[in-house]
Amino acid sequence: MGLYIQRVVLVIGGQPAPGTWHLSPITYHLKVKYLFFLNGPEQYHLFKHTIRSLRANGKEVQLFAKQHDELEELLNNAGVPYISSSGKQRKTIKLGRIRGVFRKDVELFEYCKKNKPDMMIGTSTEIAHAGKLLGITSVNFVEDDLSIDRKFGVATYPFTDLILSPVSCDNGKWNKKTIFYHGYHKLAYLHPKRFRRKQQIAEKYVDPGKPFFLLRFENLNILPETSVRGLDQRLVNELIQNLEQRGNVYLYSEDEMPEAFEQYRLKINPDDLHQVLSCAHLVISDNDSMAVDAAILGTPTIRLSDFTGSLGALDELETKYGLSYSIPADKPRQVLATINTLFAIEDLRDTFAKRRMKMLKDKIDVSGFFIWFLLNYPESRTLMRKNPEMEFRFR
Repeated sequence: MGLYIQRVVLVIGGQPAPGTWHLSPITYHLKVKYLFFLNGPEQYHLFKHTIRSLRANGKEVQLFAKQHDELEELLNNAGVPYISSSGKQRKTIKLGRIRGVFRKDVELFEYCKKNKPDMMIGTSTEIAHAGKLLGITSVNFVEDDLSIDRKFGVATYPFTDLILSPVSCDNGKWNKKTIFYHGYHKLAYLHPKRFRRKQQIAEKYVDPGKPFFLLRFENLNILPETSVRGLDQRLVNELIQNLEQRGNVYLYSEDEMPEAFEQYRLKINPDDLHQVLSCAHLVISDNDSMAVDAAILGTPTIRLSDFTGSLGALDELETKYGLSYSIPADKPRQVLATINTLFAIEDLRDTFAKRRMKMLKDKIDVSGFFIWFLLNYPESRTLMRKNPEMEFRFR
């Protein structure tokens, strides 16, 4: 671990640098180099406000990104320098091409050995392994229960220094290595302090004069025309016909889709997707990540999932706050009945807005908490162990 240079900021009046104002006095480290490992668009959104604030505080922040078209588009649109784990040069540094099962481990190890970050952050097995070998602190931000992805947990948790997770998450025997907080990953960028609905952005892609419904189904191009169990093209057609009686229907997919569905495709800059989600009257998705996004934004959401009843964050949004409805993936025809149930609710959008406000009252500004935690690490870890209620300063 690198040598830290510390100072104490005693706030007597006014505001110190962004991300440090929540505690007084505050100890934070001046000479810390942070490395964020980004596996996909979700990690970019999860950490984007934290990265900006760390840099605003004068910190050196490096981004190590997995090759992913949408992630690279987001980073390029934001003008953010990054290193690609594919071996391509991005802005400054060229990585060698290393093949094999442990290619990303080796790439990250070699990069860190040369550039010597003090702390690595991500949802990543690679940072745990490289950190353990090089004596660099690794902090993994995890939202899925251990039971959902046991292979990731077993490969990662023994080697990482610390785990940060929502209180709805169960990390099994590694709960003792976890700092829990009241929030969700998605609240890092969809909390009202971080996100404002701008209908004019949504109107670039949808007709503002009609209600609209967004459907997200992965692998539409390989769905069978009909099936005894599971989603099929016939059911997608039925959903479209049902919803078209009430408004406009849009299909969102990064992949190819059957020609008959192309007329419904939502062509959108990925930076604007959350604006469209926030304005939609209903979202139906077999993608759990998008279902959480929509639910947190207060948009009525139906999800088809093999993990119904077993994802902590989504289950809490459904059972405690009523912001999402889940359908087992092998019973997709229940979606039609659930649509009718939802539209029978009087003042549907106002009802869900109230449910969202109830959820937000129980949660914190997740990015604000992350910023404070990383700027003040390792003291922040000690403080949270002694007084977990400290997180509620980040409302």
